[in-house]
Amino acid sequence: MTSSRLILGPMMRYVDAVSASIWFETRDAGQVVVRAAGRSWAARTFAVHGHHYALVHVHDLHPDSTLPYTVEIDGNLVWPDSESAFPASVIATLGSEHALRLSFGSCRTSVPHDENGNRSHGVDALRASALRLASPNTGVPRPDLILFLGDQVYADLTTEKMQEFIRARRDISEPPGEELADFEEYAHLYRLAWSDEANRWLLATVPTAMIFDDHDIRDDWNTSLSWKREMEATTWWRGRIVAGLASYWVYQHLGNMSPAERADDEMWREIAGHSAAAELDISARLDAFAQRCDQEPTSYRWSYCRDINDVRLIVVDSRAARQLEPARRALLDEDETHWLDERMRGGFRHLLVGTSLPFLLPPGLHHLEAWDEAVSEGAWGKPAARMGERLRQLVDLEHWGAFQRSFRQLARMATEVADGQRGTPPQTVTFLSGDVHYSTVSEVQRTSGSRIVQAVCSPIRNPLPRAMRSFSAVLAYGIATRLSALLARSAGVSSPPFRWSGIKGPWFDNCLASLEDTPAGLELHWERGVVQGGDHGHPLVETVATITLTPRAP
Repeated sequence: MTSSRLILGPMMRYVDAVSASIWFETRDAGQVVVRAAGRSWAARTFAVHGHHYALVHVHDLHPDSTLPYTVEIDGNLVWPDSESAFPASVIATLGSEHALRLSFGSCRTSVPHDENGNRSHGVDALRASALRLASPNTGVPRPDLILFLGDQVYADLTTEKMQEFIRARRDISEPPGEELADFEEYAHLYRLAWSDEANRWLLATVPTAMIFDDHDIRDDWNTSLSWKREMEATTWWRGRIVAGLASYWVYQHLGNMSPAERADDEMWREIAGHSAAAELDISARLDAFAQRCDQEPTSYRWSYCRDINDVRLIVVDSRAARQLEPARRALLDEDETHWLDERMRGGFRHLLVGTSLPFLLPPGLHHLEAWDEAVSEGAWGKPAARMGERLRQLVDLEHWGAFQRSFRQLARMATEVADGQRGTPPQTVTFLSGDVHYSTVSEVQRTSGSRIVQAVCSPIRNPLPRAMRSFSAVLAYGIATRLSALLARSAGVSSPPFRWSGIKGPWFDNCLASLEDTPAGLELHWERGVVQGGDHGHPLVETVATITLTPRAP
């Protein structure tokens, strides 16, 4: 095992052609040093509620370089472990001629990787991928980036290990019970999620980008104004939302930012500007920041955008940025919509939009969500509105289809990009999503311009119960689509601005998806972990589906 002075990390986060940002959680305050190619870069830790973190900015590197590295804390080597069987962790910068290779997925629970854990939750597709990548002579190229599209941790549906930790601290019969209550419990949850040896090695080598979804905070987070008011009336919600957003900033969002973006970030400026010898404790400041982000969503942006050579990746916050007042209800508030509108542009080979919630659901489910939104907001009167709200929360009718204003705004943006109205049209406008616990590929029905595609990979490790699989499949096809479309029209919902249909899937395996920009088009793969010979500790990787999105002829 790695030195106990290093609790989590190193985690390779933002990487470009000349720099890398590497994240750590340490046991104590100290100086963290990264060494590579005879050079070193250092950062002091900062504290949050008794925990210690550091982000080391490794800079002035050469493009398209691969450098093995080591980590020290106060002069003591903490990474790699001398007894580790895994290859050296490396810093791999981007090159200008490099074609993007990106992996993505969502929804990953943290249970043991043994027979019992695999029986209840399936094989962890991320871990299976890590083991393959660590094996010599596999011939599998390393991704340039892994994009985690939400539910990396489950704050509301806790595992036995997490519940043991909670019981040791407080009375679990009191609210919020087995759910998370504060930053200390979030810190332990992230430790459970990221401490497996194979996954830890993977995260130390392959850059990652992240965005939250509801279970990072709580199921149905910000689904409606009624839901929010119900949560705010409890004795425990304020502690949850503050701890959830504060820990998300530390564990996930901090590493999403480029060096330039960090320099403009209000919390990071406080850390970077600290010059005293003693470690800076930002606990109170971070809690106040998190509470403000919840109460005033326009005061901070969790979304971000990266241009990786000739591919643009936009990652959209579809949870915290919601406008919930009925008269202005939207998945993205006006500021967030304007930010996204400015970045939905052509001039790239591919435009990728990462959003935890699928933009294009199966049409039957889309129409059902649109109907439920209209009914919940009063289209059929107050009694039906109460019924619609209950249904909305019961079966999670809160994706883009349940926010028709935002759905139509984004549909317009995507169509204008695809039609060349916002610069040279890309080969594809591809939405990357998770959340729904099945994987699928859908496409907007068009005869010209760029292809508009939705690719979903969910779950990485948290399979959908079989009864729910049937429900999801039924809504994807046939009469269910026609009936839900009639329902939507009866509630005054206009028809969608375009039609779409599934071209692959659904399939319900635990998967990690990957895409590569190839001369033939955007190539997509879904892969799962499989156990052979009863060896649950060393699953193999098996391909579930492959599709190539060839560009449409001009």
